[in-house]
Amino acid sequence: TIKTTVRAKIDYEMETSLVLPIIDISSPEKISTAQLIRKACLEHGFFYVKNHGISEELMEEVFRESKSFFNLPLDEKMSLLRHDLLGYTPLYAEKLDPSLSSSTGDSKESFYFGSLEGALAQRYPNQWPPQDLLPSWRQTMECYYKNVLSVGRKLLGLIALALDLDEGFFEQIGALNDPTAVVRLLRYPGEVISSDVESYGASAHSDYGMVTLLLTDGVPGLQVCRDKSRQTRVWEDVPGIRGAFIVNIGDMMERWSNGLFRSTLHRVMPVGKERYSVVFFLDPNPDCNVVCLESCCSETCPPRFPPILAGDYIKERFRLTYDS
Repeated sequence: TIKTTVRAKIDYEMETSLVLPIIDISSPEKISTAQLIRKACLEHGFFYVKNHGISEELMEEVFRESKSFFNLPLDEKMSLLRHDLLGYTPLYAEKLDPSLSSSTGDSKESFYFGSLEGALAQRYPNQWPPQDLLPSWRQTMECYYKNVLSVGRKLLGLIALALDLDEGFFEQIGALNDPTAVVRLLRYPGEVISSDVESYGASAHSDYGMVTLLLTDGVPGLQVCRDKSRQTRVWEDVPGIRGAFIVNIGDMMERWSNGLFRSTLHRVMPVGKERYSVVFFLDPNPDCNVVCLESCCSETCPPRFPPILAGDYIKERFRLTYDS
């Protein structure tokens, strides 16, 4: 039976569902589309993307294969335990908010896979479930990876335009030369437990990289806090839209844009029902130097963040997540 949860009073104040902009990236009017993205990034850091070119059939197949993997016996999943950030992560293995005093990690299990070719693929090889257990799994996931990477590249071109840059800016500086692009499959058990300490599917965090593209199965739970500087945080529900991505800006894009484009705090709350999602993190090549963009700073608005190599930043964030 589902028990009633005890909400943390200090940072929880429920509002109605957040109405986010819906961006059609199939429009030939790139400048007007970029302006819509700019407005969304200034106001929310989150928006929906539709007409991206990935079929609903492929999305549904990814969810089916994901469920098949997470339904495997634990020992089969543990044989693919995360190595160099790729592979299986069991329940409670990570805590996205290292400031939480609870020793319990987040209530979710996940599976990461990344680059299919290039130097990063050789350095960080993927782990795949045995074909005799899941015959169509690898083929489906590789197909999805190639498609979502293409969408991510197109989206970053529009984000570059939104920052008053050339559409090919991130290509030109080498950020998308063998980028750190990773898919993460997630399963949240969803149990709501009555206790003095609030439990989380994913505790409050911002994403580490450039941009994130999220698919959900329609089960609620995702919440955002639009003003992370407030002491009392207001959390708002973000519903999924069938066939559309939920997109959010990551910390490195916030650094690049000198805080202009917000990396918004978000979390996943248990709602008493199992929940699946598919996340795509599109981050720069590890050797890419993240330096404040000239279009985002001036004498009166100097750079707020020092330059940093993308790989160094990501490594430190993962260290805090898994070692806390």
